[in-house]
Amino acid sequence: MNKTIRRASVFSLLLVLALLVRVTWVQAYEAQALADDDHNRRKIIAQYAQPLGDIIVAGSPVTGSKKTEGGDLAYKRTYTDGALYSAVTGYSSQAYGATQIEGIYSKVLDGTDNRLKNALDALTGKQQEPGDVLTTIDPAVQKAGYEALGDIKGAAVAMDPKTGRILGMVSTPSYDPSKISGTTDEDAWKKLLADEDKPLVNRALRQPLPPGSTFKLVVAAAALEDGRYDSVDAETESPDPYTPPGTSRVLVNENKSAPCENASLRTALQYSCNNVFGKLAVDLGEDKVKAMAEKFGFNDAEQDVPVRATKSVYPSGMDKPSTAYSGIGQFDVTATPMQMAMVSSAIANDGVLASPHMVSKVVDADSDTLDSYEDGEGERIVSSATAEQLRSAMVTVVEKGTGSNAKLDGAEVGGKTGTAQHGENNSKTPYAWFTSYAEDEDTGEQVAVAVIVEDSGAARSEVSGNGLAAPIAQKMMKAALK
Repeated sequence: MNKTIRRASVFSLLLVLALLVRVTWVQAYEAQALADDDHNRRKIIAQYAQPLGDIIVAGSPVTGSKKTEGGDLAYKRTYTDGALYSAVTGYSSQAYGATQIEGIYSKVLDGTDNRLKNALDALTGKQQEPGDVLTTIDPAVQKAGYEALGDIKGAAVAMDPKTGRILGMVSTPSYDPSKISGTTDEDAWKKLLADEDKPLVNRALRQPLPPGSTFKLVVAAAALEDGRYDSVDAETESPDPYTPPGTSRVLVNENKSAPCENASLRTALQYSCNNVFGKLAVDLGEDKVKAMAEKFGFNDAEQDVPVRATKSVYPSGMDKPSTAYSGIGQFDVTATPMQMAMVSSAIANDGVLASPHMVSKVVDADSDTLDSYEDGEGERIVSSATAEQLRSAMVTVVEKGTGSNAKLDGAEVGGKTGTAQHGENNSKTPYAWFTSYAEDEDTGEQVAVAVIVEDSGAARSEVSGNGLAAPIAQKMMKAALK
């Protein structure tokens, strides 16, 4: 054979071998990465190739699917009462991706999760029928919260203290996910992004703000657990007004005539005495207050329900004046409504915090369980005696104090109001908070609710936790206890 031809043949053979090696590498080692790449059009085609599985509330789907006209995406997501449930479902959009439950369980809902395939499907590559996600949401509680918030900018969370089931999660202003589920919804998407009220933000989980006086429950728990007082009726050493060490700035009370000087914890919670809890935070010290806050869930960066909540914060490295203001839920203390619902829930549940969750099961098309979230798993936060003392004081807040708008016939109701400063030097309308629990006197059934009103449009003088947030909590508690 001619030497030139032989060399050309060997070179060609090497090229073929190199090509075979590359093809083998791509198919064997890079195939999954390429298949999972967000830029792979086949991925989104597979996602919307068939009707999606559903998100279920009380046995009924609050989602659906609709056949599209034209294009390579056969179906798109639809929603029943989309604005009512958007804080629970999130959205699934052909153009803008998926969030919250829609995003976390997207592979189960679109049928691409490997757990949905049998052995034959795995060999043939056939797409299996999608599964469903069953939530813990009570539609009556959800509707009560949504309607009570109305046009208000705010959020609310209701949960069962014994099981940790989230019964309601509302964020307003809301939006209808159906309007952004297709590929031709650019105008609706831009409008949502441009809205100053940020309707796409789930305020119940993702908007930590100063909790104001609702945080006094955490400080009171720290004081009782530390053994500083053996009862919420023990007198404290609390001058009124109180000037924290290291500053000339006086910590005053909103109600100048309230009996806050040397007040007991019960009276201090009843009248929301800043001097008592500011001094108590300083006396306990930052570390003890922080330790108690963290038991309730503050500073937890992985708080999943299963949607991840933004971390609620109790800061470190404070001086004594800052520690005093942290004791009344100001300075750099922040909390989500989910976090403050957890505080009331643990107190209501005899000091045990049941793990909060809003998904009970994830199932395949045959209703066989893929994932389940057990009720009642919890951790003791405070002793039974401390929880009992705090419940008693919270009942006083509702019966005789600042939380009277939360009263509910036939139920024991305990709560704590809060009004948190907003803006530099409190220049903007304050935030109104209420965190609470209710227990049916006949059945023993319980519910814990936390509400924040960021902006109601009310005059500054009319903003209070009792006036704005407590009535919303009362309606949700009533719906939960039926």
